[in-house]
Amino acid sequence: MTESALAAAVRALMPRARRELAELVAFPSVADADLGLERECRAAAEWVAGALRAEGLTGVRLVDTPDGTASVYGELLGVPGAPTVLLYSHYDVQPELDAAAWDSPPFELTERDGRWYGRGAADCKGNILMHLTALRALRETTGALPVNLKVIVEGSEEQGTGGLEQYARANPDLLRADVIVIGDVGNFAAGQPTTTASLRGACDVFVEVRTLAGNLHSGQFGGAAPDALAALIRILDSLYDERGGTVVKGLPCDQTWTGLEYSDEQFRADAKVLDGVQLIGGGKVADRLWARPSVTVLGIDVPPVLGAAGSVQAATRAKLCLRVPPGMDVHAAQRTLMTHLESVAPYGVQVTVTPGASGSPFSAETSGPAFEALGSAMREAFGVDLAVSGMGGSIPLCSALRELYPDTEIVLFGVEEPTTQIHAVNESVDPLELERMTLGEALFLRDYAAGWGK
Repeated sequence: MTESALAAAVRALMPRARRELAELVAFPSVADADLGLERECRAAAEWVAGALRAEGLTGVRLVDTPDGTASVYGELLGVPGAPTVLLYSHYDVQPELDAAAWDSPPFELTERDGRWYGRGAADCKGNILMHLTALRALRETTGALPVNLKVIVEGSEEQGTGGLEQYARANPDLLRADVIVIGDVGNFAAGQPTTTASLRGACDVFVEVRTLAGNLHSGQFGGAAPDALAALIRILDSLYDERGGTVVKGLPCDQTWTGLEYSDEQFRADAKVLDGVQLIGGGKVADRLWARPSVTVLGIDVPPVLGAAGSVQAATRAKLCLRVPPGMDVHAAQRTLMTHLESVAPYGVQVTVTPGASGSPFSAETSGPAFEALGSAMREAFGVDLAVSGMGGSIPLCSALRELYPDTEIVLFGVEEPTTQIHAVNESVDPLELERMTLGEALFLRDYAAGWGK
């Protein structure tokens, strides 16, 4: 078998990958129980299970996890003397947000300007197709997989409810492997193969403010009656300095990143920052994204402008997300944020602060046989050296896997380069990036197996 044959096999499989990605994107598999999409999530899980069975995996089943969702597991073992590789991804997705803001239906894969658009096209259904297509290409060119294989596809990663982590801790042999591939990240830039070595942890906090028994006429009472919404705005403003950087009393926010640089110009382009709008915070972009904590206001319960009444608000609440870098305990940081919110409440308003879901930060090793095999594989697939970067997002399962299997290498890569706009409207995947990452994964599995035990 030559590499050109493997590359040709991946290329020939791309039309199938597009068809199947369209099928998978069509499921609005948002795992938020309040949205009532359990049937859609189950259907997406069944689709994944069917795809694994079609590839010859055995023991394929839906694993019901303690958070009420289902993960999909399958395996293909029995290769003597070969390492065991676990491939991870997730089929649940973020809500579509404002469906009217999408340029095409969010749950209908649409090709436009050379990209494939749809919720989950990159995060993380595109990575599921990366795994499936890499396995198919290997089997078509060699007749068999060179490794013992396990696959786990999570059903609630975006919700951070920890169902799979809890299940894995209760069943520690299920996900045991020599190397774990986390397919839920992406390249630093399109065309630049990248492995992620650092993930921030995340925790949610809810803050509710109450001031009155009920809303009041803003003319008759406004100016003296305490406005809950105005109080909440003041509380939230205390979380940022004059440059917009995160400041939480008792939480260090001045750490620095040593490694791959992220220029202001590239970040502005990747984030689509509007002309004239400044970046927030101080220090290098990489410091702010990968080495320091940050607080984001995810939502506020307020009356919409359309139909708003002339009244003083009696109660309101907000949901915050605190991202914390490696080296910081996520639970301690969550408590610190809660204490801060309680301490800055103005003019005696009633404040209730409650914790939400949380996941710990993670650091990956950048040495060992898997890392070496990944570097050579991606160099062959892309023609440039593998980069090592951080990521500001969170994958809570990684920390649980590190605790369960301290001697197992964990490598992170995927199709979610910055222009995919994950978690935003008009999410998309670049099919060329999907093809190259698929080839890189196939080469990695081949090369890792070839070097095993040497």
